[in-house]
Amino acid sequence: MSKNHQISRIGRGILSFAAVFCMAAAAAQAPVAHAQPGTQSPSAPHAKPDAQVPGNTKPGSAEGGETHITPDQAKELFGLVDQLLKFSSQETGLPIKSDIKRQMTTRAEVEKYFVEKFNDDEDAKRMQRSEIVLKKFGLLDHDFDLKPFLLILLKEQIEAYYDPKTKTVNMLDWIAVDDQKPVLAHELTHALQDQHLDLEKWSDQTPPDVSHTASEDSDHLAKDEFDTARDAVTEGQATVVMFDELLKPKGMSIIKDPEVVESIKQDMASSENSPVMARAPLLLFESMLFPYREGLSFEQDLWMDRGQAAAFTGALDRPPSSTWEIMNPREYEMGHVPAIPYLPDIHPLVDATYRPYDIGQVGQLDVHILTGLFGGDSAARDLTPAWDGGIYWAGQRLSATTPEQQASTKSISLFYLSVWKNEASARAFAHLYSDELGRKYSGLKLDKAASSASGEADGAVEQVYSTDEGPVVITRQGKMVFVSESFDLPVARKLATLILGSQGSGPLQSAFARRPGILPGTPELATGSVPRETLTEPVVHFLSNCGVMKAAVDAALRAANPVVQVPLGQK
Repeated sequence: MSKNHQISRIGRGILSFAAVFCMAAAAAQAPVAHAQPGTQSPSAPHAKPDAQVPGNTKPGSAEGGETHITPDQAKELFGLVDQLLKFSSQETGLPIKSDIKRQMTTRAEVEKYFVEKFNDDEDAKRMQRSEIVLKKFGLLDHDFDLKPFLLILLKEQIEAYYDPKTKTVNMLDWIAVDDQKPVLAHELTHALQDQHLDLEKWSDQTPPDVSHTASEDSDHLAKDEFDTARDAVTEGQATVVMFDELLKPKGMSIIKDPEVVESIKQDMASSENSPVMARAPLLLFESMLFPYREGLSFEQDLWMDRGQAAAFTGALDRPPSSTWEIMNPREYEMGHVPAIPYLPDIHPLVDATYRPYDIGQVGQLDVHILTGLFGGDSAARDLTPAWDGGIYWAGQRLSATTPEQQASTKSISLFYLSVWKNEASARAFAHLYSDELGRKYSGLKLDKAASSASGEADGAVEQVYSTDEGPVVITRQGKMVFVSESFDLPVARKLATLILGSQGSGPLQSAFARRPGILPGTPELATGSVPRETLTEPVVHFLSNCGVMKAAVDAALRAANPVVQVPLGQK
């Protein structure tokens, strides 16, 4: 789902601050219980928002107040940069090629930086464009306003950040030195990555334009998850360094003591130090955590299986191309890539009524979020491993000409093809998706006459619903589920026949195939280019680019300095 990628990109900067900080804090404090997501409003808090949580230690601050670090403390913090840079280089094997610029930043300057990022950054623009499609999918409530919430969230979560444009690590003058030390270790790893390759260009492979032809559609689909996977590599590597810096005084590391990673990952889900994050919709919460949590596991497995060079320079030089590879690192190690369903030329059917609005994959991360939101943790656990590919396309009606019309989900029609490893999972997902329609639309009614009209020709089972935004058609055929929303019924059926019929009866053929001997991350593409973003990629990538996430830092601190006397392995 390319929307997740766009949120991810904007949030990557923003959320990366937050995540790192939260991981470190998680190491310092006891974890808290979270409400089960279950079937809920997509914009409902992922955790109880009214929990009383301790604030982070501010230098010389009284409760409820904020002070700033002293000149002596600032000098100490600046001196730590070279020390932590050396540690990061030793940990990753990435050489120090030049000094790192450093500066102290005020809260006002940070807030200005994020506002400008939202207004001018291409990732932010892609994410905001994606918002309406996320709402159409049911991943955000229709009345949820994404931009102001993310700005508030970022202000809460930021701890420090490396700016690849200016090649500068920015430290915050209102955060205590001890709290910023693990964040610096994390951000200086990004500086070394940037010296190894051009981090800004390397991490942004998403085409800036919308596809208008079948060949452009294929190119976009092939590139869909590229940026999200790369975000997980860079954030996973930086998180490894941060945790090992915290664990080193105890004589521990994530390689010598691999069991600590599971405890850390569980603690990352704690938002006890982050009241705004506790109110974040599940989509944002999972998009923020993915590069840190799954990236950490990916890097740990790669390091333990193949060694330090493979985990760091190897993963940068030959990056994975999908969230599936991040979530299944042994598949990446074997050079496997997931299949991408084939999209035939749909433009003769849609171009007279719609302008292309968005296209992308629905990757394994997207399915994890979607099924978790629609059916809770158990549905996500059962269906995520059964995912075997997915694509979507969204168009905006040409008749939607005013800003008000274009901002409404009523102007958007979309289809979504999901492929599963077995028919039972396909049936379960079709049932789960249909059960969620009543929350997404008003006036929902099963059209039994229309549903029965197609019978089970060609083994397909069709359900037709009427809604206030037009027909919803769910067609299940074997291991595939095709969903059409708001297309006129004749067009919806033509699309289902065309797309399902184009998949064939054998194993799915990927939009790009990696031949034997081709290193992971350097696929030979049928389209002649590289993979692109998924539904959630814009969100994940944006957040990851904003800085280290507080959640990640909190988790690291809790792991290194648990307050409650509970053995690590028994949390």
